Amino acid sequence: MSIRHELVQHYPWLPSLENLYPDIASKNPNEFISDIFSNNPIEIQERILAFFKASFNNLEQIDDYKIDEINIHVYLIIKILLYVLDDKSISNRMANLYSKVTYSELIKEDNAYLNDICKDLKLDILHYKDSIKYGTIIIKDQQEELTSKFRIYYTDYLRLSVNLRDEFRKLVNNPLRDGYVFIKKRSLSRLLQEFVREKFFLKDGDDKSSIEALKKKLLKIKEFNELHERILANWELKKEDFEYSIDFKSTYGSDISTYLPPCIKEILSKIEEGQNLIHNERLFIVWFLIAVNYQVDTIINLFSSMPDFNREKTAYQVNYAKKKKYTPYKCSTLKSFNLCMAKKFKDKLCLEGFLSRKLNEQKYITHPLFYVKFNQYQNSKRSRTGNSPKK
Repeated sequence: MSIRHELVQHYPWLPSLENLYPDIASKNPNEFISDIFSNNPIEIQERILAFFKASFNNLEQIDDYKIDEINIHVYLIIKILLYVLDDKSISNRMANLYSKVTYSELIKEDNAYLNDICKDLKLDILHYKDSIKYGTIIIKDQQEELTSKFRIYYTDYLRLSVNLRDEFRKLVNNPLRDGYVFIKKRSLSRLLQEFVREKFFLKDGDDKSSIEALKKKLLKIKEFNELHERILANWELKKEDFEYSIDFKSTYGSDISTYLPPCIKEILSKIEEGQNLIHNERLFIVWFLIAVNYQVDTIINLFSSMPDFNREKTAYQVNYAKKKKYTPYKCSTLKSFNLCMAKKFKDKLCLEGFLSRKLNEQKYITHPLFYVKFNQYQNSKRSRTGNSPKK
């Protein structure tokens, strides 16, 4: 199928880029960068830098987002820069920003063009001029018809939603007929957003020596080198805001950052990298942080690097959880949810427990909060006796 040039300029990650702009797609990175910066280096530099600054500041949109041929160049150079920067934290933040910008554009897109985008991606999708009914729901005694203009084949749905682990996105929770999932425009755009987000990550098998070799070549290009340095300078100014550091106080008034159980460390690591969390992970981390007197605003900001962060919604949920005083999951519940990370972290306290001198028997940790309290107690004993913790 043929696709409009404007759509590729709008969404340069589309496969048709190779057909409509073969002069760009056929060049190697070094040749491409040299040619681009020999023409209009200042505008391209500023537009690329605007993306990086926005991602470092955890913004979700770009002011004055332009749709033109330069937008293709911006996208490709951003990907090249992320490749040579080889920094997972930067890549995650850029992926989150760019995918959210893409989502905001897709949701405004004409349905026919959205269908063209899906077809260009070789998705098996059905588009209807008129909405088709696929169900009925009753809300407060009011009957409401469920309609959609799109259906997507279940294998494509599963592939695109694999990293979106919310319960409502599971295939079993979505209407299906003849192998096609009924899907609303907003949900379809969200799947495409996730597809775009994945375009910014290095593959696990990427050769570090190849990255360094390309980096050495590209940094010989004056304009690219300047842009690279400006990005790194901005990152140095902002990265402390993103680095994982726990400075909250427990109920005993002391810093507990060194006492966190492995289940919490794992979730915080995912948040730091901008990964999606499943529903139970989100509940657990919020309830835990509230239980140890973490500030509400800080919890909200903690979630801000996540792909589907919504500040207003997050604030409501965190405040609601604080009001209800929910208790964090106990260890047995965490195990049932596959959230126990004792084996992954090889945590001796979680795996082997501790000797109860009062009962003269081996006891096991049954709750993450007790893990914190036990470590605090052990640390206070060491402080009183002058013994430092074993390394």
